[in-house]
Formats: sequence, C-alpha cells, structure tokens
Amino acid sequence: MRIHIKNGRVIDPKQGIDTVQDIFIAKGKIVSIGIAPNEFQASRIIDAQSLVVCPGLVDLSVRLREPGLEYKATLESEMAAAVAGGVTSFACPPDTDPPLDEPGLVEMLKHRARNLNQAHVYPVGALTQGLKGERLTEMAELFDAGCVVFGQPDGLLSNLRILMQAMHYASTFDFSVWLRPQEISLTHHGVAHDGEVATRLGLSTIPVCSETIAISNIILLMKETGVKVHLCRISSTEGLSMIRDAKQQGLPVTCDVTINHLHLSDMDIGFFDSNCHLMPPLRSFSDRDALRHGLLDGTIDAICSDHAPVDEDAKLLPFGQAEIGATGVELLLSLTLKWGLEMRLPLLKTLSKITCDSAQILGINGGNLSVGKAADICIFDPDDYWKVTSNSILSQGKNTPFLGMELPGKTKYTLVNGHIVYEKQN
Repeated sequence: MRIHIKNGRVIDPKQGIDTVQDIFIAKGKIVSIGIAPNEFQASRIIDAQSLVVCPGLVDLSVRLREPGLEYKATLESEMAAAVAGGVTSFACPPDTDPPLDEPGLVEMLKHRARNLNQAHVYPVGALTQGLKGERLTEMAELFDAGCVVFGQPDGLLSNLRILMQAMHYASTFDFSVWLRPQEISLTHHGVAHDGEVATRLGLSTIPVCSETIAISNIILLMKETGVKVHLCRISSTEGLSMIRDAKQQGLPVTCDVTINHLHLSDMDIGFFDSNCHLMPPLRSFSDRDALRHGLLDGTIDAICSDHAPVDEDAKLLPFGQAEIGATGVELLLSLTLKWGLEMRLPLLKTLSKITCDSAQILGINGGNLSVGKAADICIFDPDDYWKVTSNSILSQGKNTPFLGMELPGKTKYTLVNGHIVYEKQN
C-alpha cells in the first residue's frame, strides 16, 4: 500500500526534526519526507492536520501473559492494546508460564505475534533456567531463536556467583543483561515503601536499601565482567545517584523508570488502593521528583509502561494479598506527554524517551523516521484529552491507578511496516 501522510507535524527525535511536512510510504518503508517521489500515486491519504506524526513508540516492558497465563490476558488483546497506544515495538519479559528459557517457547511466541501482523515483539530471554537462579540458560541458542536481551525480572539472584557467571557468558557474546535491582532477602513479604504511609496502614515494607544494595553488587560485577547492563524500574533517589556515578565512571549501564513511578508516590495508596500495589513499590514524593529530574538530565534513559494486566479478582483482594502490577501500554504516550508538559519540555525531547532512546537500549533499528526504514509510525492529537475508564482501555487488564483521570494525547493512527494497524473511530 502507498500512503501519503500530509499536513502533519513531523517529529523525529533521533534526527532532530520538528516541522510540518508530508511523509510518503511505499512497500512498507518511508520513501520520502517533504517532497513526493516521482510518479508517486497514493492509495490512501491521511490528513494529519493539527496532529503529530512521530516514530512508533518503543516500550521496554509489556507482559503479554502468553504462554500459560491467558486468564489474565491474551496475545490478541494486548497486541491490540499496544497499537491503540501507538506502540509499534516492545520487549516482552520472560516471566511467562513456563518462562522463556527454551528456544521452542521463544519461536512459538514470535510466530504467534507475527501472525497477528501488529506490533513487533522482542522477547527477553530468561537468564537462568525457570528463572530459579540456579543454572544458566543457553543464551546463544535463545538469541538465535529471537531473544534480543536477557534478564531476571523478579529481582537480583540470591547466588551472586551464578549472576557473575551469567554476566561473563553474556559479555562473551556481547549480549545485554537486564536486571531489576532488588535484593530479594530484603523484600521478603514486603508490599509498600518503608515510610509513614506504610506505618499508618500497617503494611509490611520494602526499604530503599533493597534497591541500592542490589545496584552496588551489579556495578561491582559489571566492573569484573565488562558486561552491558540495563537496570529496570529505578525507584529511589539513592539508586539514581549510584547510577549517575556509574555512568560518570564510563560503565556501560542504562536504566528506565515506569510511568507509574514518574507520576505517583506512596501517598497515592490512599486507603489500600490495590491498583497501586506495584513492584518496586511507589516511594516518597522526593523520590518521585528525583526520578522526574533524572529523566531530564539524562541519568534515566527511557520511560516504560511495565504493562502487567491482572484479572479483576486478583485486584479485589486486600492490598497485601492483591496481585502486583498495573496495565499501562495504552497510557505510555499520554503519561509521557503529561510529564513533558509539567516539566515544560519540547515535544522533541519528551518523545525521545519512548522512541529512539528506548530503541537504542533494546538494540533495534527503530524509533525513528529515517528514509528507507520500516514505516512504523504513531499519529496522535496532543490536544485531545481522554478519560481513562475500563471501557476506554482495550487491554484485558483494567488495573491502573489512573482510572478516572483525563490525560493528554490520543492516538489516531498506528502504522507498522507501512500498514495501518490501528485507526481511531470517531
């Protein structure tokens, strides 16, 4: 299909483009920006007047719940939710059932995703077999099957020797290791930040040092092995300071923050709102503000949704027993725009945190509008405010702390490989 996107405000953070131009697409690729190629005849014209045309969003954490957890969500429902949010590429964590620790499972997931012809799915391979932290997976085989990076999503391995061996293995093949910095022995049964709110509500706590001790161990092992590490879901001022120091030392470390931790604090738990039962826990106002400014100064490299759909019954339990997680892939664009507006940033810099910067961390050739590249594009109205409700969310999981809020930025069209995979109906 040949598509002509006209009159749109084209924003490409990677190339520093922010201007009203036309984009021309043929055979799934961007063939020209500005001037139509010779003899170009569009089979579809999209009038993007007053709309922003940007690279398709890249999300670093979207749980599809397949295989094994289809009662929470399905591949079909979450892929539809992703493109409705303008997300065209995303990483899928390995904590499925069974975990993504064998090539056959990865190939099956990739095959199912390709058949849906929607967003690009990039599986994160399990670092250890069964994610048990005892024996390493065959990372090279998982890479050949389609894994792009390798991680341990449930916190730092209790056996640091195993972690060091995994880092050595990954470094040998130049693989990136993704770790959530959390010392498991310090989070045992904890559900909330160690502060006044948890004390008032009588909730078991998770101290900030559970994050900082883990970061310290990871940094020391990085120096020993030379591996590239991405730290997932930073939550504290102290942790951020340690990462800033590591970057100044020249260590190959990157990190991200979730949309939830960017806007919320432990005060938002209110009277036991289980939608705020997240991991890492929502921390103090000062931590939240430090994270917002850490994005601004570049210490934090990207924003992710940490999308985790949960069935309704699991969120109706008391706070401490409710299942961890929040749906978010459809909110990534809006909550990133909200951060940018509150920080008074230009759209060019705001969008970089969910396009080219995320793509670089994931190691994919996406997140930009370069001529000759795949036409993965998000077209949205920055001035269209929408209300977050159970009906407005396509994800099978309706669990989000932002229910009832009005947010800026509504996706109008999403294109993947030059095909319109989502079009907002009036």
